[in-house]
Amino acid sequence: MTLLIIVVILGILFDFINGFHDAANSIATIVTTRVLTPLQAVIWAAMFNFIAFFIAKYVIGEFGIADTVSKVVLKEYITLPIILSGLIAAIGWNLFTWKSGIPSSSSHTLIGGFAGAAICGGGFQSIHTAVIVKIASFIVLAPVIGMVISSAITIGVLWLFKNVNARTAENSFRKLQLVSSGLFSLGHGLNDSQKVMGIIATAMIASGKIESVESMPDWIPLTCFAAIGLGTMMGGWRIVKTMGSKITKVTALEGVCAEMAGASTLFLTELLKIPVSTTHTITGAIMGVGAVKRLSAVRWGVTFNLLWAWILTIPVSAVLAAIIYLLVTFIGIK
Repeated sequence: MTLLIIVVILGILFDFINGFHDAANSIATIVTTRVLTPLQAVIWAAMFNFIAFFIAKYVIGEFGIADTVSKVVLKEYITLPIILSGLIAAIGWNLFTWKSGIPSSSSHTLIGGFAGAAICGGGFQSIHTAVIVKIASFIVLAPVIGMVISSAITIGVLWLFKNVNARTAENSFRKLQLVSSGLFSLGHGLNDSQKVMGIIATAMIASGKIESVESMPDWIPLTCFAAIGLGTMMGGWRIVKTMGSKITKVTALEGVCAEMAGASTLFLTELLKIPVSTTHTITGAIMGVGAVKRLSAVRWGVTFNLLWAWILTIPVSAVLAAIIYLLVTFIGIK
């Protein structure tokens, strides 16, 4: 029982860290274009992170991403020490990348940690390969989808507003950024909160407290959505700089297009029940609006460095979790 409580607390802590680690994803463009101050932006984003709970619970009617995450490791191989090791590894990697200003994926950190600890404890037969391959494929697919959608939206918007006074258009899009950033924050909450929900639900299933993800008590999703909202309010200023200006300079118009594309991608993957990286999604969307302006407007060197960080996240998290699992079992934690 004590170990279960520790796992739940670590899961909520991870969600909180996820919030301030990924805060830049939903506020970078709105801060860069000075539509909102950093403080106003994080409060705005946090509010929509929490509202996402009610969308998932009462509009969508399920927590499909949480269910997918719970199936990364086969049920018969899941133990509390495996979940504990995965969470510690994920928290460690998240803090390291936050400190370094690297917009890595909290989602893939968690998946990599969970899978790595399970492989160390039960071998490769312990993981659900098809689920992991599907999740890992979106390391590439999420930014590509975001980039394609944002490019299409940007081209369409530029055509529609080609005869509108530039100052008038800019003022309109500054107001619209409130809507687009709110929608992206909603998608962020829907996607990222559910990953930890899946881990906590899995721990409770392993402990015999509940039968399935569908039967988890409401306090789990409520706490997870609240934790990510509070984390977002803490901000992530190092990553804001990378997301908001290092990839490409963005105007209010481009900010709206990028955020709408990112939100659309997150809503799509929510319906498909696939946990994706909000970091990857908005990065691809920002690249898309920059490429429409001109290919040289995108600092491709920065994006290639980010790509390496994305690719390494799952294996590095897996190795860290495996090492931690060996230490946990050596100490005798059960």
